[in-house]
Amino acid sequence: MSVKLKVTAVSGGVGRPSRTLALLEALTSRFAQRIEIDLHLIELGQISAKLGAAASRSELPEAIQNDIAAIETADFLLVATPVYRATYTGIFKHLFDFVHQDSLIDVPVLLAATGGSDRHALIIDHQLRPLFSFFQALTLPIGVYGTEADFVDYKVASKALDERIELAVSRALPFLKPRSGQ
Repeated sequence: MSVKLKVTAVSGGVGRPSRTLALLEALTSRFAQRIEIDLHLIELGQISAKLGAAASRSELPEAIQNDIAAIETADFLLVATPVYRATYTGIFKHLFDFVHQDSLIDVPVLLAATGGSDRHALIIDHQLRPLFSFFQALTLPIGVYGTEADFVDYKVASKALDERIELAVSRALPFLKPRSGQ
C-alpha cells in the first residue's frame, strides 16, 4: 500500500500496566509489519477523568476532541477493552457516545478484548459487535480475545493467542484501504 493507512487504536483499560493495551500493541505491531500505518493510540486510562466529567462533546478538552476526530476519520479502527462485569468498561462506552453516529459507516473495525478467563470471550460478539453495528461499521469476522494466562509480564506469551492475532491480521488486510474523499 503506497499511502499510509490512518489507524486509530482504542484501549479501553483504565490502568497501567494493562493486558488490554499489550494486546492492542501486539495487534498494531503486527499490522505495521504488513502495511504502512499512521497510528493514533487512545488510552482511556490517560483521559478517563476529563472524559468522564463531560456530559457533552463541547465540554471535552481539545485533546480529547482530537481523539474523537481521529476515530471518526480513521480508515481502520482497532478497539480493545477489558471485560468488566460481562461487558466493556463504562468509560469505553462513554467515549463512543461522543462519536457521530454516521462517521463510521463501512469503516473496518477489529474487535478485541481481555478477561480473566475464557468465560468472557463472547463479549466480542454479544457486546462489542452490536455497539459497532449501531454505527454501521464493518466489524471484521475474526475478533481477538485473551485471558490472563495468555500474558507474561504484560506481553503476549501464548502461542494460541499469537496465532489468533496473526489470523485476525491476515483476514483483515483485504478490507483495509484509505477512505475515499479524505
